[in-house]
Amino acid sequence: MPNPVVHFEIIGKDRQLLESFCRGLFDWQCQEAMPGYSLVQTGSGMGGGIGVNADTPSHVTFHMQSSDLKAKLAAAESKVGTRCFGPHTLPDGVIIGGFFDPEQPMIGLIQPAPGM
Repeated sequence: MPNPVVHFEIIGKDRQLLESFCRGLFDWQCQEAMPGYSLVQTGSGMGGGIGVNADTPSHVTFHMQSSDLKAKLAAAESKVGTRCFGPHTLPDGVIIGGFFDPEQPMIGLIQPAPGM
């Protein structure tokens, strides 16, 4: 599969409430990765994150893997998508970005670090 779904995010106003809900309902394990954001282990092989963002409505986003994130963002824009953010390189070399599809939900992209 050339662009698998590799990560999800649940973003809301109260991270502790969301974590407690998901832990109690799904038995997910959550560990704070940075202020306002926790990594989630679901037990299914695909992990995710739970975080807060006061500037956006609460939402769920999925992230696709891409071997060429810049090209994928450009392709989305050429097909009526709108760039939301990125590309941004994280300290471990992973590159992230995102775009809004024509209906406005955001889709995230992740390009693995070289050698991953």
